[in-house]
Amino acid sequence: MRTRIREFRAHSGMTQADLADAVGVRRETIVFLEKGKYNPSLRLAHDVSAVLGTTIDELFLFDDDESASKQEEG
Repeated sequence: MRTRIREFRAHSGMTQADLADAVGVRRETIVFLEKGKYNPSLRLAHDVSAVLGTTIDELFLFDDDESASKQEEG
């Protein structure tokens, strides 16, 4: 899984600590989310996307989504 959290967070002018505080987790959790090393609960995914003003679908990209878009391109 890949995420666009860093992109949306930077666009919003938030630090990792700001986002962590806004959703009630530790900054390390945001680090792991941004690196795709942590699969969040549905609740956390919802909270992060709400704070960043986007949808879960826009924020989280799953491997099968990438494969489908590559097949459409090729």
